[in-house]
Amino acid sequence: MENELGIAKNQVKLVDYDPYWNTLFEKIKKSICTATQLQEGRIQHIGSTAISNIQAKPVIDILVGVDELEQVTIYDEYLKTIGFYRLKVQRENEYVYAKFKDTHFEIKTHFIHMVQFESELWKNLIFFRDYLNTHPEKKIEYQNIKQSFVDQQTEGIQEYTAYKEQFVHYIFSLRPSS
Repeated sequence: MENELGIAKNQVKLVDYDPYWNTLFEKIKKSICTATQLQEGRIQHIGSTAISNIQAKPVIDILVGVDELEQVTIYDEYLKTIGFYRLKVQRENEYVYAKFKDTHFEIKTHFIHMVQFESELWKNLIFFRDYLNTHPEKKIEYQNIKQSFVDQQTEGIQEYTAYKEQFVHYIFSLRPSS
């Protein structure tokens, strides 16, 4: 349920899959469409909460595709009206926004990963979700990698991401070139 969503800064925890995550995504997608006037097809559910029957960090990851990434600041005020704030996270070809559960901006419940629509990154992130949803053996392998990290430590979101990176890039490499 939504009140179970959320992770603190730098926290890494995994929870069992909840089919309600898809409902939460659809609800927030409508809000994003209304606030930004972006088409529904440019807003996708990604990350482990979009992969059925796999443990995930209890945060809804949302991929938003825009035409001009350089003009991302035009979305800042629109997204703020629905509770999303741009983070200072530095990622190549991506801007990250978060929605918080609390007024102290400590517990994040949703992330928006804003990228250029239909870019390589856009295609890779969607391919990753779809591939794991259709390849149970790779889904289990990914689950085991994530659990292995959590068994060792429960802090360090950057370390967690780096720990999974080799597997993620391996899956990206399986995407047919377009």
